[in-house]
Amino acid sequence: MYTRERDVAVAAAHEAGAIIRRYYDGEIEVHDKGERGPVTAADLDANQTIHAAISAAFPTDGWLSEETADSTERLSKRRVWVVDPLDGTKEFIQHIPEFCVCIALVQDGAPVVAVEYNPAAHRLYAAVRGGGTTMNGERVHVSTTADVAQAVVMASRSEDRRGEWDPFKPHCKVTLTGSVAFKLAELARGQGDATFTLTPKNEWDICAGTLLVQEAGGTVTGLEGEPLVFNQPSPLRPGMIASNGVLHEGLRDLIARVGPPPKR
Repeated sequence: MYTRERDVAVAAAHEAGAIIRRYYDGEIEVHDKGERGPVTAADLDANQTIHAAISAAFPTDGWLSEETADSTERLSKRRVWVVDPLDGTKEFIQHIPEFCVCIALVQDGAPVVAVEYNPAAHRLYAAVRGGGTTMNGERVHVSTTADVAQAVVMASRSEDRRGEWDPFKPHCKVTLTGSVAFKLAELARGQGDATFTLTPKNEWDICAGTLLVQEAGGTVTGLEGEPLVFNQPSPLRPGMIASNGVLHEGLRDLIARVGPPPKR
């Protein structure tokens, strides 16, 4: 099931990744989107490439992307593609190789196909609901760390600069890592034990990675432990916890104990 959808997404991710890699190896021209952060020609060209591939293959599906003006039309669709053509633009600009192309198919609010591609490291992560997660075609699994104090928790550099991770550093092994999609992909292959954010994130940041982690044996929820539901009227989600599963309740307890109130 969803074999064609996965194959189209993989091909689109590779094509978008080739575009991004050309910019990465050359000169990067940056524009400011204001509160939404920077954008580059790589973001826009990759988005156009992915949109063309998906819409040609599945013309009746909905579409939600960071780099496309949103439309309420998607809310009437059972199937919606949720895309970030370049998650980690800040890392990309700084030549930190921790960014990803993200493509997910959501059906009835849940991701059923996920593809992430890191063109800097040539790593392609893919998952289909019920079929496990692979990296470059090989099955991957989350870690087995069970003690929060020993857990490697991947954190946002920008959140750390704002001091948001200071309360957690005495309680786990905080490791500064790239974009949220990159963190989720690495978590799915057992590189790190967890990640969480109390800062709101958009669906396109976390949708593909949610399925990658789940199909690798991990758990992804909202801050209260609730399932994440995608293709909502507002794409902004209030926060997220992702873990190898065995750490999940311990992390929720830690956040409740030492963390600030979540941002709304």
